Amino acid sequence: MADIKAIDIPKWGLSMEEGLVNAWLIEEGESFTKGQLICEIETSKITNELEAPFDGVLRKIVATAGETLPVGAIIGVCADASVSDDEVEAFVSARGGVSAAAEPAAAAAPTPAATSPATPAPTTAAPKTAKPAAPQAVPAGSTVVPASLLGTTRAEDVFASPRALRRADTLGIDLAAVTGTGPLGRVSVRDIDDAIRGAGGSVAPVVAATRSGLPLRSTADDSAVPATPVARRTARNLGVNLHDCRPTGSRGRVCVADVEAAARAARLVSEVRPDGAAETVEPEFEVVPFTPMRSAIAGRLQASKQQAPHFRLSTDLELDALLTLRKEINDSVAAVKLSVNDFIVKACAAALIKVPDVNVQFDAENEAVHRFASADVSVAVALPTGLITPIVRSADTKSLAAISSEVHALATKAKAGKLKPDEFQGGTFTVSNLGMYGVKDFDAIINPPQGAILAVGAGERRPVVVGDTLEIRTVMTVTLSCDHRVIDGALGATFLQELRRFVANPALMLV
Repeated sequence: MADIKAIDIPKWGLSMEEGLVNAWLIEEGESFTKGQLICEIETSKITNELEAPFDGVLRKIVATAGETLPVGAIIGVCADASVSDDEVEAFVSARGGVSAAAEPAAAAAPTPAATSPATPAPTTAAPKTAKPAAPQAVPAGSTVVPASLLGTTRAEDVFASPRALRRADTLGIDLAAVTGTGPLGRVSVRDIDDAIRGAGGSVAPVVAATRSGLPLRSTADDSAVPATPVARRTARNLGVNLHDCRPTGSRGRVCVADVEAAARAARLVSEVRPDGAAETVEPEFEVVPFTPMRSAIAGRLQASKQQAPHFRLSTDLELDALLTLRKEINDSVAAVKLSVNDFIVKACAAALIKVPDVNVQFDAENEAVHRFASADVSVAVALPTGLITPIVRSADTKSLAAISSEVHALATKAKAGKLKPDEFQGGTFTVSNLGMYGVKDFDAIINPPQGAILAVGAGERRPVVVGDTLEIRTVMTVTLSCDHRVIDGALGATFLQELRRFVANPALMLV
């Protein structure tokens, strides 16, 4: 196998653990040269195009569009024409990949766990001192309710959805014996069906037809339907059977778009109850699966709240002098259009140099503080899929015009998903500005391993007491969130004093 080479999921940044293959830019059998863009891969923060690490011919695509794999996993195989298909398959198998030809065979005989991954272990109801006589199960096609679940349910005694209560009443099920998996333990129809199967019973197929006359919804086991892992996970979250999806992915597989189309088509259905009556069912809620970015944000912020003891300091900044200088610069220099946020980024960088003990990262593993000589200010940018914080490196040494241009360029790249890892990983301090949304003030969560983050509100015309008189001035409220393990209250207050000085005297940022 000396002439066979693998294309793997690259590691773009220290925090990257997996990548989602968005699209292949070349096809099987196509030759490519080193440095050519061959594949588009999405991480938790960015979408990048993978450059070919060598010259070659793509003999086999192992990971199709929509698949998520860990860093280092094989996604494609390259080999000369002299290498046989069997040798390519053997190479994939040796690397732990699964060939397309082997997938259906493997899926045809699923393990019990794979057949019903959502089925919980049988549950045992809490002992009751006096249980009413259990009614016989109501025949419902092939639905068989185990004796351990039979009983009666009073709506006030359980937390269940209206549909679950009706189904329990129809089948004679005691919902006290069913474990709810919904919010706050709410019991759903799916929980009832899972409990029946888990206790050894069976559930009759639900006959359903869409209002638009589309094909009936399937309830057959879909574990053998060829689908990408992401599509299978999305189908499970949305309650879509893969048999109802029209496969448009490569090699006839169901992809995420197919699952979402099936979910939209079945948004409103008419179910046939066991008694034969039709019932229009509105969805109780819409399930939106996490994107890789949203998953990463959730994990990092949860870790931040659990690990970093936050405290917050708020102050008001008077912006009138800053706004006057901003107008003069924008009116005088045609190529420059500074925003208030550009001034705030510059002022924060200047204050960090004056108070270097806030310009830090916390190394929790070694219980050490990393104090930096330059201010690398992260700027929070909102995206449709989440939040990312591109970094203005050495903002303390850059002009306001340079900061403005760089923030605009980074935000544009962030929205296009084209940021490089070193453009958003790291940073010594973060600025999060919601003033453009009219937010007066808010608290921001620290972006670890940084030690602090500044939440910036809207500038407002407010009455201010000046001496013995009342004047109207433009005021902005900012809130500094600090990690108390590395920054104390007095230190945070000192930083805000310096920030207030630079904002009140913006000419200091020009020298």
